[in-house]
Amino acid sequence: MAQITLRNLAHSYYPNPQTDRDYALKEMDHVWQDGGAYALLGSSGCGKTTLLNIISGLLKPSHGRVLFGDTDVTEQPTAARNIAQVFQFPVVYDTMSVRDNLAFPLRNRGMDAAYIKARVDQIAAMIGMEDMLARKAQGLTADAKQKISLGRGMVREDVNAILFDEPLTVIDPHMKWELRTQLKRLHREFGHTMIYVTHDQTEALTFADRVVVMYEGRVVQMGTPEELFEKPGHTFVGYFIGSPGMNFLPAQVQGRRALLAGGAAVELGGDYGAVSGQVQIGIRPEHATLVADGGLPFDVTRVEDVGRHRLVRGSVLGQPLNVVIPEGMAIDGLPRVAFAPDRVNVYADDWRVAPAAEEAA
Repeated sequence: MAQITLRNLAHSYYPNPQTDRDYALKEMDHVWQDGGAYALLGSSGCGKTTLLNIISGLLKPSHGRVLFGDTDVTEQPTAARNIAQVFQFPVVYDTMSVRDNLAFPLRNRGMDAAYIKARVDQIAAMIGMEDMLARKAQGLTADAKQKISLGRGMVREDVNAILFDEPLTVIDPHMKWELRTQLKRLHREFGHTMIYVTHDQTEALTFADRVVVMYEGRVVQMGTPEELFEKPGHTFVGYFIGSPGMNFLPAQVQGRRALLAGGAAVELGGDYGAVSGQVQIGIRPEHATLVADGGLPFDVTRVEDVGRHRLVRGSVLGQPLNVVIPEGMAIDGLPRVAFAPDRVNVYADDWRVAPAAEEAA
């Protein structure tokens, strides 16, 4: 296991990049703690897989360094980095049995036969394939083959890190939940450094201790699931995390108040001083409340029943706004919406602005 440090790291697929736009990965400095469970989260094309391939050694960065512990591995090939990697689509040996596929990384390193059997049996139980160990991989379904890939990636206990690139794409929904649970248990038991690439926020938030959100080649926030939900560091994080995402309203912010269109005021939970730039306030639909008096005028356009709660879609002062309300709650006579001041975030040019008390803490 190893701490992974990315130092002044950036990458471009162009031979002579000239501007920031030419870089698939913008320059970054990050430390991934030894034994941490991380998820790289973002939409397609944001640079997740590029970053993972640089960490694994499949791709050499345009500039910057990659360190495993105190060792600079930037120039080292994948085989020298002592990692395991699981790819989006299954990579198995069709002519081998399931058992031999799972045992291959251990036999390749000359491990003891008794240990190999015990470890393969343990992993097979984890991925639900203990009754299929004698079967040839050829002819198995795509999700079964992907489970073999997952198992082979996790069978070694001595790796510096295990890297997963969208590993559950071909797995059925029920098995996805089971395998994520098993991955968490494996992480707690063995403490491997794990990095899991996904575009699915549910996968990221249920797997990782810390989620790394990427947007247009840049890491815009690294934090716990709670931090990403309550205090998104960038408007993209607010939009991408949550279903639906955070509401944003253009505003002018002065001190403890935000002024919206027409002079309507929203109280804030802290003192922001004078905020310049393209200023917005952000509020989660879960932290907005329909009220009869006070607050802001709210025009309802439709109500969606999503099971345990309902989603009310409408607008405030011409700006779209979503509100989550309890199942069964009546909305007649509630033509206004109020925000909890301490749950309102302030953004300038898409980046979160911290109130004075938070900056001083």
